Formats: sequence, C-alpha cells, structure tokens
Amino acid sequence: MTTSPSETSNAASDPSEVPLPTEQALPVLPRRLLIADDEHLVAAGLAANLDELGYSVIGPAANGDEAIELCRTEKPDMALLDIRMPKKDGLAAAEIIYKRMRIPVVIFSAYSDPEYVDAGNRIGVFGYILKPVTQDQLRVGISVAWSRFLDSISQSTEIRGLKERLEHRKIIEQAKWVIVKRKEVPEPEAMKLLQRQARNNRRTLVDVARSVLENEALFSEA
Repeated sequence: MTTSPSETSNAASDPSEVPLPTEQALPVLPRRLLIADDEHLVAAGLAANLDELGYSVIGPAANGDEAIELCRTEKPDMALLDIRMPKKDGLAAAEIIYKRMRIPVVIFSAYSDPEYVDAGNRIGVFGYILKPVTQDQLRVGISVAWSRFLDSISQSTEIRGLKERLEHRKIIEQAKWVIVKRKEVPEPEAMKLLQRQARNNRRTLVDVARSVLENEALFSEA
C-alpha cells in the first residue's frame, strides 16, 4: 500500500514528538543505520554495501511499520527507507521516525517524481538517492544527509537560544519596573538593585527577576 505525498502530513500527528538532540550529543558521522525495503535482494545488497563502508546495519525491515518499530527499539543514527513498501510507505514512515524519534531519514527509490521529493523535504528527509544505488552514492549521500541534519540542529539550537534570551530580557524588564514602582527609584537604579541581588546571592539575573515577579504576584493576590 502506498500513501500519497499529501497524506503524509497526518502520519505524525502525535503528542509524543521529542525535541531535537544537541549537536554535541551526536557523532561526526552516523554509525548505526536502519534499512527498509520490501525487495529482499535489494535490501541484502544495500546491507552488504553499508557493511563494507563500515556501518553497522539494523534490519532490513520489510515495510514502514517494521521500520518504525525497529527505530523505536534499536534507535539507529539514521534510517534508509524505500518509498513504495506495503502497510506504510517510506514517506509516511519517515515522518513518524523523524518527528517522533528525531532520527534523520534518507530515501532511496527508483522514483524521482517531484511530489515525492517535495514531500520528503517537508517531513524530515535529508537525502534522496535514486536506485540502483552504488556504494559511492551511499557513501556520499549518507555523508551529505548527515551534514544537513547537523546543520538543522545547529540552526534550531540558535533559534531556541534567541527565543530564550528574548524571554529572559522580557522577564528582567518586567521585574525592573516592579522595583521602580515599589521602591520609587529611577530605572537605572532598579536595574542596579537587580544586578546587586544576583551577585550577592550568586544567582542569575533572570532567576532574581523571576523571584521579584513571584513576590509581586503574591502581593497582588493579598
């Protein structure tokens, strides 16, 4: 059974999605690869090539459901999936594998339809290799896909850091104006009071600011 690319967006509507790992927690190159293809000879050839390239191979899985389950239990660094497989196709499986387990996926397929490629880009596919797959294609394709995955994590980490800094700045600003109001001091003096409190208690400025806001909330309730 093959799922159309437009249907894959519903495949990972699950509240158990996990956050991306940190870049430091990942190897420079993947070591353990899962493969999934319902054609036994193709899967065997792919496994042999990966073994010669020095990878540890998990599987092969014969369909998308098996690939998902193996990813859940074995936690490979990367999954290589064919598109057209029974039960659940490669694109539907890829979306679940990436969004729920944050395992990057490379698609290998005899089909290069633009809609498949576009769907793959939307759901966490980091590489697309056309069959028949040579050993050199695997070596280069896996390396490029892994680099793209690491880049995506780096960008996500930067975005998360920026959002966190903006949120901290907002909390500090709110606490500063609480002090201005409560102590009737100018804005610069309120900031100095926050900074002094942080130094004296060996706490971060945002932690002190949160405490100020929590106390203000208690006063308001009283």
